[in-house]
Amino acid sequence: MSRSNALVCQYIERLSSGMLEQYAHFVRDLVEGRHGVYALYNRDKLYYVGLATNLRGRLGSHLKDRHKGLWDRFSVYLTVNHGHIKELESLVIRIAQPKGNRKGGKFANSENLARSLRRLYRAHQAAEWAELIGKRRDKPIGREKRRGKARRKRTKEPKPALVRRFERAVPLRAVYRRKVYKARLRTNGTIRVGRESFNSPSAAGTAVVGRAVNGWSFWLYERAPGQWVRLRELRRK
Repeated sequence: MSRSNALVCQYIERLSSGMLEQYAHFVRDLVEGRHGVYALYNRDKLYYVGLATNLRGRLGSHLKDRHKGLWDRFSVYLTVNHGHIKELESLVIRIAQPKGNRKGGKFANSENLARSLRRLYRAHQAAEWAELIGKRRDKPIGREKRRGKARRKRTKEPKPALVRRFERAVPLRAVYRRKVYKARLRTNGTIRVGRESFNSPSAAGTAVVGRAVNGWSFWLYERAPGQWVRLRELRRK
């Protein structure tokens, strides 16, 4: 991989904190005005991870702020494309969980697969149970299902189908008759189109085009940077 395609272009690791105090001009010449991710260590144990667009200034501040005296070595990783350093910092924090970081790392527009995994596991359990009992239906289970249906009928408005699928709001888009429509899927599962909110993808799609549509096929969401897929892909997980 050429340096121009690399995420980290330069780095230096496990320098003594005394370098910042005694030879600050050396550090300044190397990192001043540069952006990247840095790590603080306490006796070779990771203590804190951060990012900065001015690394020298940020490192110097940690000699005086709440981290003073809690670290003795530091590493610096200079990046080429600063558009990803926030996610890089979050990734390290979530994996290493440094003691000095008060907040956990968050990923913007990322899907948590825990719910999908839970659904797969429950489907597996149901199939396994059906196999064990010879696919018989016990009366108590039937009564529970009937009661569940009765409760759903009494509910005036259905719950949003996409509630808590993502940790943050996710942009949606659709193309119909060469026109692009935009919406936003919020964490509570509702889809915001202009000033209106809808509990289902189909209701949101129908509202923007003026005719009935299957919202799961109509709307696309960005699963990864530059990768737009239809909402129905969420049902297959």
